[in-house]
Amino acid sequence: MVSNSKSKKPRAWQRMLSGRRLNLLDPSPLDVEIEDIALGLSRVTRWNGQTQGTQPYSVAEHSLLVERLFSEKRKETSTKWRLAALLHDAPEYVIGDMISPFKAVIGNNYQDIERRLQEAIHLRFVLPTALPSTIYKSIKRADRLAAYLEATQLAGFSRVEARRFFGNFKTSNKIIINPCSAKEAKSRFIAKFNELFI
Repeated sequence: MVSNSKSKKPRAWQRMLSGRRLNLLDPSPLDVEIEDIALGLSRVTRWNGQTQGTQPYSVAEHSLLVERLFSEKRKETSTKWRLAALLHDAPEYVIGDMISPFKAVIGNNYQDIERRLQEAIHLRFVLPTALPSTIYKSIKRADRLAAYLEATQLAGFSRVEARRFFGNFKTSNKIIINPCSAKEAKSRFIAKFNELFI
């Protein structure tokens, strides 16, 4: 006789405060809610929390920065692609923000789950599951520039070290990063989403 504990499949879903149950292995767009994303991202820290200041720096704040940098570089871009930039790290509301070296160690399993979540999020908010190459590359560039700014302003990297890891950015950009509370980050993320999701 097979015991119940061995015959049951492990739970692969997470219950959200909205009441949704998001299946990590087969995520449905119907279980994706922007309130859940904003809450999760506002409480997930960048750089594994290894940043200066009294407030942790959240993925929600990073997402807002990436959208800003993307929009400033591509002034003619549509709100649809700005929304894609804002949501570029949205799967992290469920799986957290793993630093790049750890992602490399874990490999394909993590990337596959992240990709499926991103596709469900894109479908939920009327974005293509695969972005056009030029848009994807522009968002990645904005993401790397954001990482460079965060690294040099918050995470203790010298400019030389940050250029080696994130790109040779010689920016005169006057962006100063000031981490805020999770409550404020969530509110700002929702406000930007409401501006772009029209």
